[in-house]
Amino acid sequence: MLRYCFVFGIALLLTGCAGLRIPSPAAGEPEERELIQLIAYAQRVAAMTAEQQRNEYNASNQAFTNDKDTLSRMRLALLLATPGTSVHDAARAASLLEPMATPSDWAGPLHTLARLLYVQINERAIEQKRANQMREQLEARKEAERALREQLDARKEAERALREQFEARKEAERTLREQLDALKEVERTIMQRGQESQPRRR
Repeated sequence: MLRYCFVFGIALLLTGCAGLRIPSPAAGEPEERELIQLIAYAQRVAAMTAEQQRNEYNASNQAFTNDKDTLSRMRLALLLATPGTSVHDAARAASLLEPMATPSDWAGPLHTLARLLYVQINERAIEQKRANQMREQLEARKEAERALREQLDARKEAERALREQFEARKEAERTLREQLDALKEVERTIMQRGQESQPRRR
């Protein structure tokens, strides 16, 4: 879904760039045809399977290695910049677009598109970095809460153990009191019998 949204955005950018008029008609017409080719290419890439995308990457990368012209650079950058593809590499896409994204007094539609894509990729990278930081902060907060819960559970367990020790001590004291009372009763009984066994004086 994300890749189709990206392609839709590219199409809007491309059609916007296609509407630009540059000073030299001879240079403008080929670039406008190349824009149309890039629209079709972006749509094809988004619809490819993962294996087809890898094959397309190999072919596009080889084409760019053999001839580093503007169109092959843009095709490879578009392929790498499309989110959700098996060959997605925003960092390399940005590095491919950077030479064309430098502001200048004159820029044709492809250079304008490259600048827009370069900005979009960098903004997405910043958003992704921010999202990763927020995710890390959330994970750290969850970990801190887990540690606090463990500490609380440990404290509750210690309090329970202390209560059990206290109850055991009370029980031991009660048993000792009962034994002491029993011994006193035995002693009293012995003394009483001793007194009864003595002969009475006349």
